[in-house]
Amino acid sequence: MNVGTAHSEVNPNTRVMNSRGMWLSYILGIGLLHVILLSIPFASVPVVWTLTNLIHNLCMYLLLHTVKGTPFETPDQGKARLLTHWEQMDYGVQFTASRKFLTITPIVLVHICSAITRPVLVFEEESSPKRTRSKRRGRLKKIFIGSEEKLN
Repeated sequence: MNVGTAHSEVNPNTRVMNSRGMWLSYILGIGLLHVILLSIPFASVPVVWTLTNLIHNLCMYLLLHTVKGTPFETPDQGKARLLTHWEQMDYGVQFTASRKFLTITPIVLVHICSAITRPVLVFEEESSPKRTRSKRRGRLKKIFIGSEEKLN
């Protein structure tokens, strides 16, 4: 890489997610956010995963789909001024590797979050001497990690 030379991109927003190490930095940033949230003393693990997912999705929505323009001067006569970062990425070509990565990452994060925070439904039977086997009643319980909550 030549130091002090200009890049050849008219708009650097178009190729930023394809640059070397960007995907790894993105994943490490999510991990760092999760570790910072884990350091909150009163937050449980399911709450931290939920906050990680919520903060990540909110930031990505704001940065990719709300903010328009570029942070630098571009010689494209104002074309990028009206486009969001998602529309500028990869020159607007759909289904590129970086767009697929940015689409799959929140889906994986939601699945991790739901696997960690998923309540387990357990059916407990009440046995009383007066009832016959066919008339037994049961109670559903929602069991979280470390706590129980009765549904009936």
